[in-house]
Amino acid sequence: MASTYTPLGIEKQATGENAGTWGTKTNTNLEIIEQISGGYTTQAVSDSGDTTLSVSDGSTGATLSHRVIEFTGSLTASRNVTIPLDVQNFYFLKNATSGSQNVVFKYVTGTGTSATVANGKTVIAYAKADDGTNPNISTISLASDLVDDTTPQLGGDLDTNSFNIAFDDAHGINDENGNEQIVFQTTASAVNQLDITNAATGNAPSIQATGGDSNISLKVGPKGTGLVEVLGATNPGSIQLNCENNSHGIKLTSPAHTSAQSYELKFPTGNVTADRFLKVASVTGSGTTGVGQLSFAEVSGGTSWQAVKTSTFTAAAGEGYFVNTTSNVITMNLPAGSIGDEVVFIDYAGTFDTYTFTISANGSEKIAGSTDDLTVSTERAGNTLVYTDSTQGWLLKNK
Repeated sequence: MASTYTPLGIEKQATGENAGTWGTKTNTNLEIIEQISGGYTTQAVSDSGDTTLSVSDGSTGATLSHRVIEFTGSLTASRNVTIPLDVQNFYFLKNATSGSQNVVFKYVTGTGTSATVANGKTVIAYAKADDGTNPNISTISLASDLVDDTTPQLGGDLDTNSFNIAFDDAHGINDENGNEQIVFQTTASAVNQLDITNAATGNAPSIQATGGDSNISLKVGPKGTGLVEVLGATNPGSIQLNCENNSHGIKLTSPAHTSAQSYELKFPTGNVTADRFLKVASVTGSGTTGVGQLSFAEVSGGTSWQAVKTSTFTAAAGEGYFVNTTSNVITMNLPAGSIGDEVVFIDYAGTFDTYTFTISANGSEKIAGSTDDLTVSTERAGNTLVYTDSTQGWLLKNK
């Protein structure tokens, strides 16, 4: 009686057959079994039509008798790879073809189910041989990409292992109800945008520090000389500072667009002092883009009196100076003027007639209509200079 063969090519030797070659055939069978249990092979897929896998009875090397099959080749369309109707086995199938096309693993004929292996993906396919005419092939997907799992869940923390999480344009993070909460957006002009949508109509989204210590700061910082901007929408941009119950708040609001203002205000560099107010002490530049340096000025009398001056100094608007020329002449350099600015001086020791006191205007500005310095040589002199305009400059209140 002659030998027979399994659908995967293993020789079933009949009693009394293969005298003298039984050991060789047994070794071959063992090698075929080894292929089936853990063998790896590649299979070029034809771009011109189906690729047919056939059994190789009693010999090794048949593609369909390997556990892992990697499909290769260059495809322009989806192609079929077929196996005989009686093959019953399971496979690890990888589509390593180029051209972004699917490979369909199926029985050679019939209407049973098949295994579609997407380009670059790997599936487990088990050929059932469950029907003589229309056998089925089922699959278990190996999720090498989250796109293979439409409802992935984490069982612990997600460690990105020094890699980034990339979002498509205008897509981001949803809540448990599928509502989009955070949107990461990149435009063609390389403007990165983070949108946080409101949880419900009328409820503003928020960013808050929680957990850990009871007092936690929330820091927002630009890079380099960049700014933290509060954007405007229908109205000019505003910052609201709320009470501890978040039921009341005060606002700092930008001028309207029609005013075309882009000026800057810098807070004072000195310590906070009681009974003083904020004023613009000096301006760099001019017009809508001027940069104003604020200072603390004294409220009482409208003049902030300074310590006695014994050497040349630069005055600031709103300040008063006791000038002591007992030992030397002194020059006071006036600041750049704005209408209504005032500077006050007094002869501290009654020595202006001995060592004079000189007042010098800022740059090309004028004093009493002249670009010349003003020299005061009257004992116990005191006066107030008020800035008017570029024509007259600083004028004396009393003469």
